[in-house]
Amino acid sequence: MSESYLEIERHRAAIARIDISRPVRLAIESALINQETTFFDYGCGYGGDVQRVANLGYTSTGWDPYYYPDASIIAADVVNLGYVLNVIEDPQERRESLIKAWELTRKVLIVAAQILINAPSKTQLAYSDGIVTRRNTFQKYYEQEELKSYIDEVLNVDAVPVALGVYFVFRDETEKENYKAIRFFSRSSTPRIRIPSKRFEDYQELLAPLMAFFTKRGRLPVKGELSNEQELLSEFGNFRRAFSVVLQATDEAEWDAIAYRRSLDIQVYLALTHFEQRPSWHKLAPEMRHDIKAFFGSYEEACAVADQKLFSLGQPRVVQTACEKSKIGKHTRGALYVHVSALAEIDALLRIYEGCASRTIGRVDGATLIKYCTDKPQICYLFYPDFDTDPHPALKASIIIDFLTLKITHRDYQTRANPPILHRKETFVTPNYPYYEEFAKLTQQEQQLGLLKQKSDIGTREGWEKCLAAHGVEIRRHQVYQVEDGRR
Repeated sequence: MSESYLEIERHRAAIARIDISRPVRLAIESALINQETTFFDYGCGYGGDVQRVANLGYTSTGWDPYYYPDASIIAADVVNLGYVLNVIEDPQERRESLIKAWELTRKVLIVAAQILINAPSKTQLAYSDGIVTRRNTFQKYYEQEELKSYIDEVLNVDAVPVALGVYFVFRDETEKENYKAIRFFSRSSTPRIRIPSKRFEDYQELLAPLMAFFTKRGRLPVKGELSNEQELLSEFGNFRRAFSVVLQATDEAEWDAIAYRRSLDIQVYLALTHFEQRPSWHKLAPEMRHDIKAFFGSYEEACAVADQKLFSLGQPRVVQTACEKSKIGKHTRGALYVHVSALAEIDALLRIYEGCASRTIGRVDGATLIKYCTDKPQICYLFYPDFDTDPHPALKASIIIDFLTLKITHRDYQTRANPPILHRKETFVTPNYPYYEEFAKLTQQEQQLGLLKQKSDIGTREGWEKCLAAHGVEIRRHQVYQVEDGRR
């Protein structure tokens, strides 16, 4: 069939969503869309994102050539070009749409497109540089790196990968670097009051912002960074004296640990900027510049420390050794498995190694576990959506990234009758995980009953069910119960 006889029905590619689309949700979660920004959806389809963003109390408008052709096309702080590029069959029009969206953008452009993570079906009809679907719509499937290269080339920018097929393009370089750095920040809790003192109690309310600042940045503030600075300094003279009162009532080692983690966060961020054009000192956010001065003395020293860690990953067995030494995660013969919530707690080398994968694809939205392969250069993201609630959750999907080829492979396990399942869930998380104790108690019960002895037999759902039946037990809500004789 000649391409000239095909009439593509683009509007049929619009998706009727029941929730905010993933690209827009990621922008909201990153606080890029907030009460103070305006949002415009360029190619909004049915307008679902426009309405739901407005329902959150944000200023939200949109336009679509088929569904809302009479709506105004206006500039906004945040513009969404969500899954539009991949449905335009004309390469020139596709390019013009991207340029137009960027022209409308004051702060951040969201670009999302379909990503090819497995080989396309050979039965699909090739058309232009994509394929024609059964609905007579056009789809251009990009490779992840191909999409970034396309955005960068057309707009002369450095698009930031956020997730598979999702990029943020920032107008301001400092805001871009700040966003990238924040992604590697670990979260800390303010140390508890352990030794109440009269002096601390008298000033606790005044000292609270200082404690919150140190918890977030891992250092004392400099002039202009604290909301109640004038009041605090008039009382104590300087921040160090004020913080000494905090140390009288708390464990200093906990504050030191916060500072250490923060310094590692910066090393991870700077190590991964090596792959791009590392930002100049003046393009870093003021807070980051103060962090670097506090922890490393100079930008040059901070970069040198970060690069040393990055380059060491190229040496034989470094990743394997780091995995073997890790006190966090579940160890197997060929891998280390870590829950995503524990990523910020593991060795900085392993954080950088994972960052080498996520720097190209962004964070893998919805992933539960990260599998560090120790026998090959791969990282796998495993999806167990029922991890918290199911005592032995089944694997729903995986995404594998090969460091040698940068190939991304997706595997779907949802239709498998006998999928792999998890045991000993507490080994994947840290002791401060909300359900750690519940997981650990279940494992203890299972060990006492001998349920976990035959490791090779219980790794799948069917094998596990046979094991439970053989022992005459069942598991409900992370508790093991004997099955009554009449139910066997």
